[in-house]
Amino acid sequence: MLEHFRAGWAKVMNPIANALLRAHVTPDVVTWIGTIGAVLMALICFPQGWLWQGPWLVTLFIFSDSLDGNMARKLGRHSQWGSFLDSTLDRFGDAAIFVGVALYFAGPGHSMLWTAMACAALVFGMATSYVRAKAESLGLEAKMGIATRADRLLVSLVAIEITGLARGGAFPHWCLAALPIALCYLTLAGAVTVVQRMVAVRRACES
Repeated sequence: MLEHFRAGWAKVMNPIANALLRAHVTPDVVTWIGTIGAVLMALICFPQGWLWQGPWLVTLFIFSDSLDGNMARKLGRHSQWGSFLDSTLDRFGDAAIFVGVALYFAGPGHSMLWTAMACAALVFGMATSYVRAKAESLGLEAKMGIATRADRLLVSLVAIEITGLARGGAFPHWCLAALPIALCYLTLAGAVTVVQRMVAVRRACES
């Protein structure tokens, strides 16, 4: 769903990318800073129950996901290393969000059920990415599915934000269900996406 908006978002990032390039900041540096920042914010904020502050801070660093690629294109660099680094570090950022949520439910959230569900959402999210990466290593394509990385990030961060605001009294009490509902959706959507991609790869292999 959100993959279709990448082109428009890249235009928004242009001025920032130009400013960083003028400051002689490299795309790889932006990738590392974005990942480290997102991981730290997720693992510090969410386990402490800072659910409305955390998503904003994590999102701030996740912006680098499109920024580093924008900078690389402006420099005329389309290296395999840059693509590999970006994809690899993305996995750490994604995992940190769900680990942070799991730690929240294991602590302030007081629910082993939703701790387990956060772990399940993490596993299926990682499996979704792995299936695509493995398919591409075989010269095949497996980008389809109802839960791309961008979709998972949007759903999880918005749900965390809503839950945080509900905990603080800004939203009705029933909004506390936002995060559990999101975890159920992400787990199911992740499982469906893995199956969709596996079926697509099998058909490609047999054709």
